[in-house]
Amino acid sequence: MDFSLTDEQRAIQETARDFARQEIDPIVDEIDESQRFPREVILKAGELGFLGILFPERYGGAGLGYVEYVLVVTELSRVDPSVGISVAAHNSLCSNHIFKFGNDEQRRRWLTPLASGTKIGAWSLTEPGAGSDAAGTRTRAEKVAGGWVLNGAKTFTTHGREGDVCVVFAVTDPAGPRHHNISAFVLDKGMPGFRAGKKENKLGIRASDTSEVIMEDCLVGEDRLLGDVGEGFIQALQVLDGGRISIAALGLGTAKGAFDTARAYAKQRHQFGQAIAAFQAIRFMLAEMATAIAAAECLTFAAAEAMDHGRAVSRLASQAKLHAGETAVFCAERGVQIHGGYGFVKDYRAEKYFRDAKICTIGEGTSEIQRLVIARQLLTQKTAR
Repeated sequence: MDFSLTDEQRAIQETARDFARQEIDPIVDEIDESQRFPREVILKAGELGFLGILFPERYGGAGLGYVEYVLVVTELSRVDPSVGISVAAHNSLCSNHIFKFGNDEQRRRWLTPLASGTKIGAWSLTEPGAGSDAAGTRTRAEKVAGGWVLNGAKTFTTHGREGDVCVVFAVTDPAGPRHHNISAFVLDKGMPGFRAGKKENKLGIRASDTSEVIMEDCLVGEDRLLGDVGEGFIQALQVLDGGRISIAALGLGTAKGAFDTARAYAKQRHQFGQAIAAFQAIRFMLAEMATAIAAAECLTFAAAEAMDHGRAVSRLASQAKLHAGETAVFCAERGVQIHGGYGFVKDYRAEKYFRDAKICTIGEGTSEIQRLVIARQLLTQKTAR
């Protein structure tokens, strides 16, 4: 669809599309099967500015906005959602948290190499017993002379093993008020007491590294505390607004990729003497897929534009994430159906989109959590919109 993109935005979209086709497409099957994180591809993406889209040039970023960011994540995810989610998590979670809540010294120390693409970022909030209920965090940070000692473990961390910089959350006041007793810290790969744990063997997005991170008597200085003590959970909620736009873009790209493969297959596969695209059943499926994608695209770009203009975005980001994520699952399932038996084998990409799509309804807030966020805001606002 045409959202009145500027010439610069169209050029960014084309650059991302060409990069995905030339650098990612040839290795998609290999990295999916081997679960290999394509660090060389991610670093090349950094050279194009894709790892610092949202951040000012003075910190090594591209100085662009969420519309450009959505364009890039969508095009990468259209070819391989594993790469799309890696670029998304790096930008909107780890790097964005440091940008939003770090001081200038922290930004120069950690954001600059992240935004310029020389380092890869991770963001660790989820724990085995604290998923949707992130306020139930059990990781502890004990105040000591000169800093804090962290103990605990996080799970489902994108780039948990591969990341060079990691933002982690820990309870700094166990007796403090809920939602105001958690703080955020920046850790570096290889520092004493901080290590990666189990690498997850996932259903989909298998080339994206998802691992545990573990803190064992990890001593950190005050210079690693992001923002005020006790405000980490509130910070996380603000970061997740942008993160949900990221997953909306991931879902949009995944849905488009599934649609692309299904349409191409329907036009070249012949049965009963004609291409299966001639049959009404197939045409209806393609029409439903395209319509759902168009709606997801509208919501995702509306959320991105709202973010760029500084408007309230929590409800719109959740709506975009909810619809785009479920559209990805719907289109991927329809894509397998259109492929028939060939949709069930790895010779075609349909089955990979089917596996990859499901994360879009789970990561960065499940579809159920998005419905709660949307409903809460609808019921508390003064006028209906």
